[in-house]
Amino acid sequence: MIVVDTSVWVEFFKSRPSYFLPFRSLLDHQQVVAVECVFGELLQGAKSERERSIIVGYWTNLPKRPEEGLWVEAGTLSANHGWFSKGVGLIDAFLLAFIRAYDFQLWTLDKKLAAVANPAELFHLSPDNE
Repeated sequence: MIVVDTSVWVEFFKSRPSYFLPFRSLLDHQQVVAVECVFGELLQGAKSERERSIIVGYWTNLPKRPEEGLWVEAGTLSANHGWFSKGVGLIDAFLLAFIRAYDFQLWTLDKKLAAVANPAELFHLSPDNE
């Protein structure tokens, strides 16, 4: 399963071809899992009721996993690795804690977040999934 960071969702909603088509394929193959903080960020940036409705539709229909205890784990990981001083905030630390808890991958465009992740934890577009 793939956790999609807010940065990629935004590109998907803008219908950017290099992101839209592979993202659509992941959705069609039920490979995307919803994470509450990402959808909170998306809703925070929604500019209309239509945008909010689309975001809530994805939130409602995508699979989810329990998130209990992962905020504390995120804070611990961040403190132990000095992520805050590297420009990685708590939400990004949470995403790493989440993917590590479930052995998922993360698709992000955030360079600071990608820099502190293990390479195998990151989803990359390849000819097979474009």
